[in-house]
Amino acid sequence: MFSGIQGLLNRSKKLKGSVVLMHKNVLDINAIKSAKSATGILRGAAGVVSDLVGNSVDTLTCCAGRSVALWLISATAADGNGHGKVGKKTYLEGIISSIPTLGAGQCAFDIHFEWDSDMGIPGAFLIQNHMQLEFFLVSLTLEDIPNHGTMHFSCNSWLYNYKNYEKDRIFFANETYIPSETPGPLVSYREAELQTLRGNGTGKRKECDRIYDYDVYNDLGKPDSSENLARPVLGGSVTYPYPRRGRTGRKPTKKDPNSEKPSDNFYVPRDENFGHLKSSDFLTYAVKAVSRNFLPLFRSSFDLSFTPSEFDSFEDVRNLCEGGVKLHTDLLSKISPLPVLKEIFRTDGESVLKFSVPHVIRVSKSAWMTDEEFAREMIAGVNPCLITCLKEFPPQSNLDPSIYGDQSSKITKQHLEINLEGFTVDKAIEGKRLFILDHHDVFMPFLTRLNELKTTKAYATRTILFLKDDGTLKPLVIELSLPNSVEHQRGSISKVILPANLGVESTIWLLAKAHVIVNDSCYHQLISHWLNTHAVIEPFVISTNRNLSVLHPIYKLLFPHYRDTMNINALARESLINAEGVIEQSFLGGKYAIEISSAAYKNWVFPDQALPTDLIKRGMAIKDSSSPNGLGLVIKDYPYAVDGLEIWNAIETWVREYVLLYYVTDDAVKKDIELEAWWKEVVEKGHGDLKDKAWWPKLHTREELIRSCSTIIWIASAFHAAVNFGQYPYGGFILNRPTLSRRLIPEKGTPEYEEMSKNPQKAYLRTITPKYQALVDLSVIEILSRHASDEVYLGQRDNPNWTSDSRAIEAFKKFGKRLEDIETKISERNHDPNLKNRTGPAELPYTLLLPTSETGLTFRGIPNSISI
Repeated sequence: MFSGIQGLLNRSKKLKGSVVLMHKNVLDINAIKSAKSATGILRGAAGVVSDLVGNSVDTLTCCAGRSVALWLISATAADGNGHGKVGKKTYLEGIISSIPTLGAGQCAFDIHFEWDSDMGIPGAFLIQNHMQLEFFLVSLTLEDIPNHGTMHFSCNSWLYNYKNYEKDRIFFANETYIPSETPGPLVSYREAELQTLRGNGTGKRKECDRIYDYDVYNDLGKPDSSENLARPVLGGSVTYPYPRRGRTGRKPTKKDPNSEKPSDNFYVPRDENFGHLKSSDFLTYAVKAVSRNFLPLFRSSFDLSFTPSEFDSFEDVRNLCEGGVKLHTDLLSKISPLPVLKEIFRTDGESVLKFSVPHVIRVSKSAWMTDEEFAREMIAGVNPCLITCLKEFPPQSNLDPSIYGDQSSKITKQHLEINLEGFTVDKAIEGKRLFILDHHDVFMPFLTRLNELKTTKAYATRTILFLKDDGTLKPLVIELSLPNSVEHQRGSISKVILPANLGVESTIWLLAKAHVIVNDSCYHQLISHWLNTHAVIEPFVISTNRNLSVLHPIYKLLFPHYRDTMNINALARESLINAEGVIEQSFLGGKYAIEISSAAYKNWVFPDQALPTDLIKRGMAIKDSSSPNGLGLVIKDYPYAVDGLEIWNAIETWVREYVLLYYVTDDAVKKDIELEAWWKEVVEKGHGDLKDKAWWPKLHTREELIRSCSTIIWIASAFHAAVNFGQYPYGGFILNRPTLSRRLIPEKGTPEYEEMSKNPQKAYLRTITPKYQALVDLSVIEILSRHASDEVYLGQRDNPNWTSDSRAIEAFKKFGKRLEDIETKISERNHDPNLKNRTGPAELPYTLLLPTSETGLTFRGIPNSISI
């Protein structure tokens, strides 16, 4: 802070500083847009890795001289208009080679500012790039400022030629102020910078723009290519509500003026575009190359009948990672030398492609088939956030009976009590021993359309489970429901399947479990993973940048949890959730997939995303002040909840300590004009389709601010980690987590029933995801399940100078220490033989919420943000 400074600076003192820059990175999305093939894209990227560091000094020497100009701005001395005084122009000088902390591709330059005594203390600087080539500005550090010492300016921003900007670029020192405490000379600069970031809401965005604005999801379809590729606009309507995404301003399609033309250049604000040379660039471009270039080549291999289109046995599936799948030689020759693709697409030199061995079969190849593992993955798998304690019987539906008829469950007490170990249903419910995985209401409204698709035959499922005395879950019954197909009749037709170990009944039970998992895989990918993390966070990213200055304490708190999210979401719109994208190709839902997520958004509630609230709402926990985290878990050994509550409490404690540093009273929160504007836009624009919901916090108190910020951080970090980094470890073995269903349960007397009786494996394989779609799924989820080499994990910052406030630094260190302790506790629980759900039959310890990780496919680690 600048208050309490005594004395004057010496007149005409030279302030010494250093500026760190990074040369334009050809991994940057805009440098490779014109590449025509996966090989071209990725070989170009790989080339950068080998020569960027060596060439960076040579390419940056042009920045010295008069190419980059800077002016300091005073935080304590104002001109006649009340604006901070602007110092004399100065330029970068020679390259410094003695700074040991420089990262790959970075160079540091000396700089000296003339700074008269009447200029006071610097608080910001202006900068102009006079070169045609953009560069990445990392930081400015000023040394030996009298009565202040060292001052850091954390920039991390791309700078284009100054003529691209209406106003000179400005950067502020790493001080922290709520708006009312901003030094007077900096107020106008603070407000002007926010206005620049907001833009005027018109025009097509250019590559160099830094403008954050909102738009609906109107760029997923390709109506000009085919009517079958048209997709509804998500957001802005009662029928298809949705969170907002970043506005690009592209032209509309010819056939649908409400939809934007697809593009190879999805604009995101420039600084959201992977500003660093980091391996997450490789992961992202690997996704793009695979989806756009490699998978079509895959398809051609199947079309030419070079590769069989079906798996013939379970061993054939395991062979994807043990022996490999035979592909055409020309196809493998097109795989780039980029290291991440070499890891994913391992070849043996004989046109055989191999995948990593998924964690779920590394110890036992058959444990996935057991009822125990099927149930365990509902509380310790990749989608552990849906199971609910059963409170009424039979299970009821929330679908409108005037539209869908009676959708109540057809499961009877007799179905359950066969395997209820002496309990009656009523006693089991009273004792909180019955649980349900209920996908019925999500899929029933779509089943008629889904089952009309060429390759889809699916049910809406309900699964009821019993909590045994040893703390594990046992599935009791699966209900498979279809819409009533009788004309003028509504309601559903259901099969109720009971567990079986022998004969054809055991195959039917295995198929029923597969249909449940297909529902769950689709729900996980579209709702738990995409909607409830990626999509819902983007409005917060946009509003934060539009309304909270970089000087604002809440901006500094939340900013690390937004890194790369808009960019990965743009990639998703371009390659994953778009028409004929990876999701439509390989998951239940097909062309209706994204509509399913829109229907789910109608029931999204922001406060319920806080883990304690979510557990209570699902009946999985009750408030209990005597429990370590204030909640008593109904299933004591619920790995996701046990580990998650410890992480949640660490986050909330850190946020509380930080927020209370800057807001001494609730009134201070209420009077913060930037905070008010931020929240107003989140609610009314970013999540505008839900703006009238009574559950939105008002953000008038410190507790509301603490809870809301904790929830945002939880979603972007720990929750995303829990539902993302287990995708390949569990789903890389397609038998364990099939993504498509192509057949209903065969009826007696049919050829399919006869086949099921004679060859259960073939019946299973003809029901679930076929080979090509499995390869599509595996190729992408293995990339998405990986960590970058320079990942920044929860409790870490990539910049030690993120704030000058020593109190905040100390509180953050305590947060990091708490997370270290939690990591130790999680590891200890995973070695406790009494906690059977920690490892299960697959002998796969639950590690997804261990805070740190090594690089690669590790099945652990909580990055700060949704970066992949």
